Amino acid sequence: MIYIVLLIIVALIFAWFASRSKPDEIVEETREVPDDCCGAHEVCEADSLLNSSDNIEYYDDEELDRFKGKDADQYNDAEIEEFRDILYTLKEREVANWIKSIQLRNIKLPTIIREEALMIVEERRAS
Repeated sequence: MIYIVLLIIVALIFAWFASRSKPDEIVEETREVPDDCCGAHEVCEADSLLNSSDNIEYYDDEELDRFKGKDADQYNDAEIEEFRDILYTLKEREVANWIKSIQLRNIKLPTIIREEALMIVEERRAS
């Protein structure tokens, strides 16, 4: 009889320690995305953690400033190619910062270019 009581006590102690060592449930935090977000807010937020300055950095792309305020779906093929030429001359590690720079300059990337840029960033993070 005493062995059964001891066994129950040991089991309760073991269960208590096991439950304390489990990590607390992770609660996902929901954040609102600002209306002026470029659609790359995950990238921008990650860069903000690494680089807290909001200084605009140019990547030999000053000519893109003429697109300030233009909607992402209003670009013609020649303008899209202009963005693409700049994107593919960047080093992979520069793409995320370029997206942030474009956003700080109030330039909305053409949708297809934004998708290509985000794909490059995701591939870089995966490797």
